[in-house]
Amino acid sequence: MFLHIDCNTFFASCEVASDPSLKGRPVVVANDNEVGGGVILALTPEAKALGLKRGIPLFKVRQQLERDHVVIRPADHRKYSRISRQIMEAVRRQDLVVDFVQYSVDEFFGVMPLDDPDEMAHYARKVKENITTTTDIPVSCGCSTTYTLAKTATRFAKDFPVFKGVCVLSPDKRETALAQVKVADIWGVGRQLRKRLIRMDIETALDWALRDEEEMRKTLSTPAFRTYLELRGIPAITLQNKERQKSIMQSHTFGHMVSDPVILRSHLMRFTERCCLTLRKQQSLCSQVSIFISTNPYREDLPQFADGHSRNLPIPSSDTSLIMKAVGSLFDEVYRPGMSYKQAGVILTGIRACEGSQLDLFSEPADDRRRRLMATADSINRKYGSNTIHFA
Repeated sequence: MFLHIDCNTFFASCEVASDPSLKGRPVVVANDNEVGGGVILALTPEAKALGLKRGIPLFKVRQQLERDHVVIRPADHRKYSRISRQIMEAVRRQDLVVDFVQYSVDEFFGVMPLDDPDEMAHYARKVKENITTTTDIPVSCGCSTTYTLAKTATRFAKDFPVFKGVCVLSPDKRETALAQVKVADIWGVGRQLRKRLIRMDIETALDWALRDEEEMRKTLSTPAFRTYLELRGIPAITLQNKERQKSIMQSHTFGHMVSDPVILRSHLMRFTERCCLTLRKQQSLCSQVSIFISTNPYREDLPQFADGHSRNLPIPSSDTSLIMKAVGSLFDEVYRPGMSYKQAGVILTGIRACEGSQLDLFSEPADDRRRRLMATADSINRKYGSNTIHFA
């Protein structure tokens, strides 16, 4: 059976795990901006019990937060990524789950070679307890015969206390469960597909699963048809083999506007390191580098500026130092002093596979020492956390 693991209120749980004094207290995680505002991104159960919800701007509930002594923690995505890697490591060391992959910072999928629902529930509970014991992060687990059904089972594990955080959706219970799931709540169903399904008188997951297969094959796109098959208990989605990205971008809208060119340049260099890491992970090279910077268009009281430049590399590369040089040169071209910048980003395009990359007449093959240096840096950062070793 397939196993889906979803961390409960992940950002807030990470803050509590990092500071045990917060246990049992209402805690919210919020982003930050230059006027001290922001919105709530995650909440502990104690904060939810006060009526607070995700997406609420802090200024609207400031008085309630102070009255109820709610702890506000700024979002720390590096911390959350580190704890996510710890969860991955805890599961891998336990050695009960095969083909274990990270789907997002707080979601994971794997396979357990078991068919008996009771046995599956027993071992899924062991995985859940191991994660909580090792990282102090509460998780919910769903198990079923496909990835989509496993994720659906996790929803039941979260919503119904009777499951105690682990729900196994066996074939004999599939139709009963799908009858309770609206199409909008099915994994992979976006707004347009939802509208289309409703026009076809499909309102629940069960309505969809009971439709004629040949009709669905002719009517739906390939991804939607795969989801339909998964709802019928037929594995059709593969997570391990992701397509190579055709462009890689790292950007950020700053909470506090940046006017110092040294700080702005450092942000761009950090974005470049992340882009190059993604490039090497998918065993690719890029041939074009672009950057962009812009001020805050909503601050009409400040000077406005937005621009971006691109540059072709002499030969395709994934070498961070070489691509950083290109970014630094582009920054010198595009930067305008006297501005307060709100957003910046780096984009790598012209992406191709490492194998068989064509050199030009005057180019030398990439130095093997440079490739080994990049591989070593990536290995250290995977083991000890991102940015443990980085370019000065």
